[in-house]
Amino acid sequence: MIANGHENLVVDFRDGILWLRINRPKSRNALSRATLAELGQACTDGGAIANLKAAVLIGEGSDAFAAGGDLKEFAALRTAADAAQIFDLASGALDRIRQFPVPVVAALNGCALGGGAELALACDFRVAAPHAVIGYIQASLNISSGFGGGTDLMRLLGSSAGMLHGLSAEALDTPHAHTLGLIDMVAAPGEALEHCVQRFLEPILKQQPQVIRAYKAMAIGERQGLGYDARRTIEREWFSRTWAHEDHWSAVDRMFKKRPVTAS
Repeated sequence: MIANGHENLVVDFRDGILWLRINRPKSRNALSRATLAELGQACTDGGAIANLKAAVLIGEGSDAFAAGGDLKEFAALRTAADAAQIFDLASGALDRIRQFPVPVVAALNGCALGGGAELALACDFRVAAPHAVIGYIQASLNISSGFGGGTDLMRLLGSSAGMLHGLSAEALDTPHAHTLGLIDMVAAPGEALEHCVQRFLEPILKQQPQVIRAYKAMAIGERQGLGYDARRTIEREWFSRTWAHEDHWSAVDRMFKKRPVTAS
């Protein structure tokens, strides 16, 4: 466990993985302003860990990953200016996740609804327990997505399917969400969700941290809509870093040692 000082979040770093656990089970892990701020700060702090390979975001308990924004808190915010402030705070916190330097997995231990679904889609991947549900249900309250997650939804599903999902305001079960591409892996019956996450991350964790960061940087560039030249610059910079790294040359040496010596 690493020290964090958060009230709504438990932060744990082990075996190359930063675990971020939303710890508000009595409110179904609803995303209050304080919780969002803590998530953003934890991502800023955690991204600086040298041997970091991945991050996992999960909710406490088995009921909810995050049931949405904290409606009890947000109910007092009635004006368009208030809404804009909520959007800026929430989207800023989720941007820390979107721009996190290594892959982030949302481990859906329960429902991910409304703002909770936006939080899940801000992550790179989603691994779910069989009973989990996910959905942009904001339209059932006569609002649209408010944490910057509409852009993620349209990117992931495409504009037509993304619009249909948002306007349908449905909570999707894991088979449906998996088929659509909102979920990348579903835990097997009886399999612990954390074990499934480890299984999903296995090929990533085999790689060196600098290589992981290289591919994440390229993914961020694509998602941000950077131009061709800008994305090629990112790729060039990371290739140069990984090429010059001692891990590369150690791998080259091992490869040559495995090759049989051929007489000239």
